[in-house]
Amino acid sequence: MIDPVLTTSALVAGYEPDLPIVRGVDFSVAQGELVILLGPNGAGKSTFVKAIAGMVPVHSGRIHLAGRDITDVAPHRKLAEGLAFVPQTENVFASMSILENLQIAVALLPKPERNQAIETMLTRFPDLAVKPKRLAGALSGGQRQMLAVARALALNPPVLILDEPSAGLSPKIVGEVFSMLKRINGEGVTIVLVEQNVKAAMAIADRAIILAEGQIRHEGTPADLADDPLIGKIYLGTTGRAANEVAP
Repeated sequence: MIDPVLTTSALVAGYEPDLPIVRGVDFSVAQGELVILLGPNGAGKSTFVKAIAGMVPVHSGRIHLAGRDITDVAPHRKLAEGLAFVPQTENVFASMSILENLQIAVALLPKPERNQAIETMLTRFPDLAVKPKRLAGALSGGQRQMLAVARALALNPPVLILDEPSAGLSPKIVGEVFSMLKRINGEGVTIVLVEQNVKAAMAIADRAIILAEGQIRHEGTPADLADDPLIGKIYLGTTGRAANEVAP
C-alpha cells in the first residue's frame, strides 16, 4: 500500500469509558483510496468514524492524519488540518440558502479567498449553482447530500469521511450520489464511506472493511469479499453467484 494518509492505532472509543463501542481498531487508508466500512447494525461503524472526526470520545489509541497526531484535536481544527466529515443527519443548515451554507463553510479561509472558494464549489457542483438562493430545506435528498459534500470540500481537504450518505434516498438518487463520490475520488480526494447499501458501495470502492462488535473482521477488495460465500452470507446479504454480482 502507498503510505497511508489516515490511520488509527488500537483505537478504543465510545460514549461511556466503561462501555466501549470501538474496540482496538487498527485502520489505514492510502492517499486516493475509496474505502467502505460495512457491517451489521450496531457494529460500531458510525461510532468509529465519529471518533476519528472528534465527535465521540476516544478512550485510548491514536489517530494520525498525514503523519500528524490528531487524536485530541477539536473537530473544527481537524477540518482545518484536512479531515472533513459529513454526518448522516443535520449536515446542512435547512433554514439557510445554498449560498449561505457555503459562506459558513468557507469561514475558516482568509477573507480574500472566500468568494473564490464558493465559486469553485458552485462550478464543481453545477446543480447547486442553478438557484444558489434556494433554501437548503427545500432541496431534494440528493441535492442536500450534494450541498453537504460541497460544504465539506470547501476547504479542499485531502480526506473526506461520510456516514451513510444514501440513507433515506431513492435508488435513482443513490446512484447519483455514488457517481458524485466516485467523481470526487477521481479528483484525488481520499474517501472513507460508512454505508448500508452494500451493492452500491461495493461497486465504487477500492477496498472494503467489515466491522462487527467494534472490531475489524474482514477486509479486501470488493470482489474478494464478494467471492467468499461465508462473508457474503453473514455480512453482505449475498451468496454464491449473487455475491459476485456485487462488485465488477
